[in-house]
This record gives sequence, C-alpha cells and structure tokens, in this order.
Amino acid sequence: MKYVSSIPSYWHHVLKAAAAASALMLLVSSAQASNLALNGDFEQLLVPGASMEFGGRFPFQQVTNWTTDGYNFVFAPGSADTTGGAGEYGTVSLWGPNNGSSNGLPATSPTGGNFLAMDGAYAVDAVSQTINGLIPGQKATVSFYWAGAQQKGYNSATTEQFQVSLGSETQFTPVLDNLDHGFTGWNKETLDFVPTSTSEVLSFLAIGTPNGVPPFSLLDGVSVSVAPEPATLGLLLIGVGSFGAIRRRAKRKHVTPIS
Repeated sequence: MKYVSSIPSYWHHVLKAAAAASALMLLVSSAQASNLALNGDFEQLLVPGASMEFGGRFPFQQVTNWTTDGYNFVFAPGSADTTGGAGEYGTVSLWGPNNGSSNGLPATSPTGGNFLAMDGAYAVDAVSQTINGLIPGQKATVSFYWAGAQQKGYNSATTEQFQVSLGSETQFTPVLDNLDHGFTGWNKETLDFVPTSTSEVLSFLAIGTPNGVPPFSLLDGVSVSVAPEPATLGLLLIGVGSFGAIRRRAKRKHVTPIS
C-alpha cells in the first residue's frame, strides 16, 4: 500500500480558517480601539494656532466639538509660559521655565500639540461634548492626560483635580498637591463608566484651591472607547472554534492511503 500526501489541500484549509479568525480579531480590536471622542487632542480650533480663552465667555476662539462657559483656555505648543493666551481680562500665562520658574512645565502634553488649561477656582464650568455610539450597559472607558499648574503672577501652593462625568455617572481624579509657582507633571488617567444611553454628555470640570491664586487643571488626549458587544465576542469564539475544527479535519486528511 502506498501513501500520497495531500499537504497543499491541508494548508489551503488551514490558511482559509486562519484568515477568517484574523478578520474576526481585527473586528473586535477595531471595536475596542475606536475613539468616540471627537477632537480629543484639541487640535481643531476656530482660530488655528491661537492661544486664547474659549467658549461662551470669550467667543473669539472655540475648540471644535467642545463647549464651555467657564474661564478656560487653549494653549498652542510652547505658548503657556511665553506669549500666553488672550482672555477677557487680558493675557494669561502659566508659571514655567520660560518665565521664571524651573518647575519643568513642557511645551506640550505627552500627546503633543494643543492642551486645555481650566481655572478650578474662578468662573468654573465644565468643558463638555456629547458622545455618540455608546452601548447601554456595556463598559465605556474614558482616558486622558492631565496635570496641575498655576497662573503666572500669583503665589501660593495650590491643589488641582478633575471631576469627570459621563451621563449621570460622575468620578474624580486624585487631588494633586502643587508647589508655589509649580507644575505637577502630566498624569495618565483611565476611568470606566457604564452608560445607560447610546448618547451621553462627557464633561471635565476643574476643581482647584485656594481661590485667588489661580490653580489651573490641564487636559489633553481625551479618548472614549467601548467594550465590544457580547454578540461580537460570541462571533469571535465561534470563529476561533471553527478554525480549530477545520485544522483538525484537514490534518486527518493530509495523508491518503492508495492501494
């Protein structure tokens, strides 16, 4: 009795199953990685490149997709401790290496480009955006970079914090203790929420102390991602199981006896 190998057919089945499993993995990965927050790096402005107060109090500058009525600023790279940003009461800048404080304030956040600076003790109001594409009952992860700083021209140690809300659920970052003329360094924060609707308002509210020595909370790199639906996970498991079954069947057939 002779045996003839049918390896090409075996590999055809294996490769076909592997391609299907890979496509399913990419589908799930895409669902997890998709950022539902628009303009989360604050690069799209009404006046590109211009450091200014923005929102309802100072409508000459706007950050696309975000709204606020608070005393909040957007800073272009390198401007926070140099030229500062124009506002309703004049130019505002932050203490940093370029204006007399060796506190380590960098030109940008870890994501690069623009970042927000929000007063946590005066005319406080959240920066908000409606997030669409949420899955009711499924975890939504909000991640962002944030830091604490102080307005130039003022003295005293300060504290900074963010209140973060998605729909009716609210969470808080830790409180940062900031030295006089200080900068806390950038921190990465990740918070999990469970939305109850497909569309909910995401908001960041700066909380700072003490009043009168402007504590500013800095924000950048906002991302909102959702976990895949159970049906999608089930599809992935079925696909992986099918891959294993096809591979086993193909392996059993790869050697065929011939009389």
